[in-house]
Amino acid sequence: MSEREGIPGPHGGKLVNRVLSGSALERMCNDAKEMMSVKVSKDLVSDIENIADGIFSPLEGFMLEHDFEEVLKRGRLANGIAWTVPIVLDVDEQTGKRMKDLHVVAIKDDSERIFAVIHVEDIFHYNKKEMAKAVYKTEDVNHPGVAKTMEMQEMLVGGRIDLIDRVNGSELRKHRISPARTRDEFRKRGWKSVVGFQTRNIPHLAHEMLQKAALNLFDGLFINPLIGRKKNGDFKDEVIIKAYETLIDRYYPPESAMFVTLHTEMRYAGPKEAILHAIMRKNFGCSHFIVGRDHAGVGNYYQPFEAQEIFKDYPDLEIKPVFFPAFFYCKICMATVSEKTCPHDTQHRLELSGTKLRQMVASGERPSELLMRPEIADLILNWKDPFVT
Repeated sequence: MSEREGIPGPHGGKLVNRVLSGSALERMCNDAKEMMSVKVSKDLVSDIENIADGIFSPLEGFMLEHDFEEVLKRGRLANGIAWTVPIVLDVDEQTGKRMKDLHVVAIKDDSERIFAVIHVEDIFHYNKKEMAKAVYKTEDVNHPGVAKTMEMQEMLVGGRIDLIDRVNGSELRKHRISPARTRDEFRKRGWKSVVGFQTRNIPHLAHEMLQKAALNLFDGLFINPLIGRKKNGDFKDEVIIKAYETLIDRYYPPESAMFVTLHTEMRYAGPKEAILHAIMRKNFGCSHFIVGRDHAGVGNYYQPFEAQEIFKDYPDLEIKPVFFPAFFYCKICMATVSEKTCPHDTQHRLELSGTKLRQMVASGERPSELLMRPEIADLILNWKDPFVT
């Protein structure tokens, strides 16, 4: 199957690969030991791996100033390619001055292990408030993305990266697969249309019905939960992974669904993040992407359908958004339905929001089997401290 038949090409036309191997890897590993080094957070470790594996294609490294500025102003890179959220490396003033005269700098994780290098091309100051306003549409520090932005260092360093080592394996990474491998798997399965599903929550029946409704329209379902930093009150990564493993194993045809984890932080950037999420799934090989009513939202910072409406500004994206109505259980229909298929008043509905679910778990109340599979309910009720704190 050629990608022209349904599976889109990578964003920007080329699947980036910045993973060193062979003699180039050996030389860089030796050279890196003698280099100046900077230590980065777990979030940036994930960003670097995503760049290296092509999940952030066409980015080959952290953004240079002209790309950074254009992303804030237009939601596009300087060459016009759609991109809505800056991918940047921040450093303090003193570190930035030292890096300015160097061509290559080693990058360490929080365990002091050198795992990558950056080819320094640009170092520049930026305005945190302008960045927050452009990405999150607010300067309110109660917004988790704004709060993180305000805590960033004073300078940004741009340049291509090379990955020379992987993060140590863990249970959280066992479903991590590169876009090159997912694309190969789609071809092997003969999938000509693949719909991606983003989530930061455990699955309940409304999610399951939405996913299975999509499977009636497309060859394959790509379930791609976000594994990474989240706000307090969200489910822990371990719970999300175990819940989906349980659900897919018992309730999904293996030839129709694929479960892969996406390792990046939740930015809660609403519409801007919806576009970024679509781009990443396009790089994995998805032809379509399910966009929720309040996709990547938090609080009341975004309008209810803003994350869907932004796709009108990106007709060139080459991955098609799919908008489903919200699903709920209707006592009269005796089924999980939506407003498009159910004529009954809201008083007859059973709905399970994230807030309601947290309250139920905290009080030890078991979600109804009309709202959640019993295996998933057992899992979260028996899990000690299932929420991020």
